[in-house]
Amino acid sequence: MAPYLLADDYVPVEAPYDSWEPGFNLWDFLVYGSSPWLFLDLVVWGFVIWMAVSCYRNDPDRFIWLWLIIIFKPIAAIIYFFARWLPGANVKAPGFMHKLTRKREINRLQIAAQQIGNPHQFIELGDALRETGQWDQSLNAYLKALNKDPENPQALWGAACGQFRSKQFEVAHDNLAKLLAIDPAYKFGDVSLLFGKTLHALDRSNEARAHLEGHIKRWRHPEALHLLASLYADNGQTAAAREQLQSLIMDIEASPSAIARKQTAWKRKAKTMLRRLPKDAS
Repeated sequence: MAPYLLADDYVPVEAPYDSWEPGFNLWDFLVYGSSPWLFLDLVVWGFVIWMAVSCYRNDPDRFIWLWLIIIFKPIAAIIYFFARWLPGANVKAPGFMHKLTRKREINRLQIAAQQIGNPHQFIELGDALRETGQWDQSLNAYLKALNKDPENPQALWGAACGQFRSKQFEVAHDNLAKLLAIDPAYKFGDVSLLFGKTLHALDRSNEARAHLEGHIKRWRHPEALHLLASLYADNGQTAAAREQLQSLIMDIEASPSAIARKQTAWKRKAKTMLRRLPKDAS
């Protein structure tokens, strides 16, 4: 027969946390707190605040969207994420996803390059490999195309991109110089911009500065303006650096909304550099 429990033997069972007390553990509160949906509420509000802050800082139509996010949260925040934030962020799928989805295509291009072996086949293979993040293999394909046609613009461009990425700046410089001699406007200024970046990577600052000064007269790439401003700042030309950064910001603000959203990162970088420049203009 089981013994009876006396009153003095009673041990109270502790209830779950439902209030903030000394020694309180935040994780226990999130798990055992009074509201089972508290953690989800925090995530939703964090997402809404993130979208509101991003909208205020970057979106040309910020005031319309901010009102929508404030009034119709969180639905408006979700709509803003897909309609405005994602296109402006240029988010791309990871490289392994591209490899999986284009594996069959790449196999076909590899077979064509081996069987036919013309520069065109190697360039197509190089393009596909580069787009899937396989940079070393793509550079090898472009070099094979150049072995067959040393003056091919597509092969020169692809090889230079791969060489720049792998920090082979000297050979990238030579290929870009050859391509600019063939067609100075190839890729609508992208070749010229990469040539300026290569000169900068080679510590040929004076040449890079002179090249970019000519470049921005024809192509107003935000990256070119930012790089030129950096070169001016490094040379102690504070006023010239500030002028380029202000010009970059104005160019973006005057652009159509779709383009402006894609350039928000350069706008932020320009504002950051402006704040860090010395106050006294040279």
